[in-house]
Amino acid sequence: MQLGELDVNLKLRSYLAAAMVTVLACAPAMAQDAPKQGGTLVVSLPGGTPRSLNPAVQSGVATGFPGTQLFAAPLRYDEDWTPQPYLAKSWEISEDGLKVTLHLQENATFHDGEPITSEDVAFSVEVIKEHHPFKSMFEPVTSVDTPDEHTAVLNLAHPHPALMLAMSGQLMAIIPKHIYGDGQDPKSHPRNNQDVVGSGPFKLVEFKPGEHVVLERYEGYWEEGLPYLDRIVARIINDSSARAIALQNGEIQMATFENEPTILSRLQDAEGLNLTTDGYGGVGPIDWLAMNTTRGPLKDVKVRQAIAYAIDKNFILNALLRGTATEARTGIHPDSPLYNPDVNAYELDLDKANALLDEAGYPLEGGKRFELNIELPGFPGYKAQTEYVKAALAKVGIAVNVRSHPDFPSWAEKVGSMEFDLSFDSVYNWGDPVIGVNRTYLSSNIDKGIWSNTQGYSNERVDELLNTAATESDPEKRKALYKEFQEIVAEEVPIYVTNAVPMHTIYADKVGNPPMGIWASSSPYDKVYLKD
Repeated sequence: MQLGELDVNLKLRSYLAAAMVTVLACAPAMAQDAPKQGGTLVVSLPGGTPRSLNPAVQSGVATGFPGTQLFAAPLRYDEDWTPQPYLAKSWEISEDGLKVTLHLQENATFHDGEPITSEDVAFSVEVIKEHHPFKSMFEPVTSVDTPDEHTAVLNLAHPHPALMLAMSGQLMAIIPKHIYGDGQDPKSHPRNNQDVVGSGPFKLVEFKPGEHVVLERYEGYWEEGLPYLDRIVARIINDSSARAIALQNGEIQMATFENEPTILSRLQDAEGLNLTTDGYGGVGPIDWLAMNTTRGPLKDVKVRQAIAYAIDKNFILNALLRGTATEARTGIHPDSPLYNPDVNAYELDLDKANALLDEAGYPLEGGKRFELNIELPGFPGYKAQTEYVKAALAKVGIAVNVRSHPDFPSWAEKVGSMEFDLSFDSVYNWGDPVIGVNRTYLSSNIDKGIWSNTQGYSNERVDELLNTAATESDPEKRKALYKEFQEIVAEEVPIYVTNAVPMHTIYADKVGNPPMGIWASSSPYDKVYLKD
């Protein structure tokens, strides 16, 4: 769903208002045909081999799919950004926003039969705060009270409007204290990948790195009749063409996070297959051209604006991405209720680009103004964009040298240490700006490694807006803060945002109730089923 087709104000109100009241047990609407019990769903595992199956200590979509089947979160979100009960059957938020009380399912157990209690919630929060890469998610949580086995009270230093989202999907896995509280480092714990004791609808049968993850129905799951599936086999198929063949011949029934235009075009009209972009609003993946604002000509905002005007975004969307992607203009994903589409789009204008470069003091001499390097990531998907930017900037006298990287670590080291001029990248919002957007723009996050503020961007007003919005509970005030933030960063262009990554779920006709909430395959599959 694109917000241009919706009433943004209404959507934002319903999303945040739902988070500020007591929620009683309810469930999102099921598919029209009656769900069927049993069967094995074979899928491709997005993102390659997971480094860990434990989402409490590891981010990323490779961990997200198996992790959310193995471990339950307190909440789940539907496609309308409305929180729904999950491991927490209901909850309350205090009027001052400083206490969130979770009421857990009384009959919920871990896969070894031990009951899931409020002590496990408190322990999980502690582990996530210390070991998860997204430090801002639970930073305001000062303590967790456990007045009884099924009540957990999160105490906050200040209101934290991102907390509800942070308690869903793969972001707040409830892990067993009696397993992980043994004194070993949770991040490298031996039970992260083998002999996993989880809290979710499926338990681990086998994890073979580079091959597959096999899960089977947990018979002790708290909700009677769920999950519907007997087993899930998640195959690790790194080659996109091989995945397409497997989908077409029925070897696998579903693939998620698919975004290669050639594959999407190939499968668009394939018999028995369905393609949808629904379900990725929370993940919020965005493509952008990052600019290091701390060095050379890129220190000048006029140079950065000129680069934006010299790039034909429509060419990227229609020629390179073959119409599979939608435009994005800011660091907030277009599916977010906080997205501001009314900022400068930087339509192609070579005259304006040249004029800005002249004003910045870089005259065209012998067909050249200055040189920049652009890093070619060591992962697929950005070679065409990188080569295009080189050609586009040459038209306004900027000579671009492409520096290729053989793998992800070498590219991440270069960009993460801010030893770059330009680089394409894909960065995820993870539901709320506090979680996935602030890290890119806050001056306090400069030079903190890959997927931080690697642009060296610093603006006192932006810091003030983001820090204020992080504690603002009023939806309209919060939206206004993010609106101004997006206007400023669109004007100063530390990043030129090109598009929302065209993530798609491809599923066979026989798959019922595929994941359509905001977290895609980083959602529990307890209600997915196979039709006759």
